[in-house]
Amino acid sequence: MDKHLIDGIKHVSLSMFNKNFFGVYHGSISARVSASGFIINSKDTILDEVTEASLIKLDCKKKDYRWGEANADAYIHEHIYETIPNAKYVSFTMPPYATAYSLKHGKVSPQDYHGKKVLGEIIVYDPKNIDDWLERAPYEIPLFFQKHDTHLLLIKGFGLISYDRDIIEMAKKVSILENSCRLLALSAIL
Repeated sequence: MDKHLIDGIKHVSLSMFNKNFFGVYHGSISARVSASGFIINSKDTILDEVTEASLIKLDCKKKDYRWGEANADAYIHEHIYETIPNAKYVSFTMPPYATAYSLKHGKVSPQDYHGKKVLGEIIVYDPKNIDDWLERAPYEIPLFFQKHDTHLLLIKGFGLISYDRDIIEMAKKVSILENSCRLLALSAIL
């Protein structure tokens, strides 16, 4: 595997873990490595300690034993890579303020400078029936991205799916959204 790619994932994953965007075994991060291949953290990876050994290379055209070792979000990442050609990196995080905000609101309208300038308004996607959400998610998430001009999908009570061409830009947008939601929550109690 490409050392530069792994170092980027390692660095961003640790930063997101330290910001509480990932849990101990909750969340996923991946990178496209070919037209039909990507690397993703394994199902047992603690995301503050990503190593080359904790990343699994998957081929979308060949479902072998590695898919069973990969993070459960692998199918969501697979469908994003298949339907969005400019997706180079994908992450699933659960930033606490953004996820909490999604429970009570249908959209995020940032009031802070960076949120307004970088993100604009963010739609909160309501998956409705949570009992079959994990089966529908690999199809509904890429469809949302195809219909909306955004790289962020905040899913009510579930978390945040993001993609980008640049891993730092992806992490920056996740962080800006979380900060905007934190400021909205804090301003509501003042």
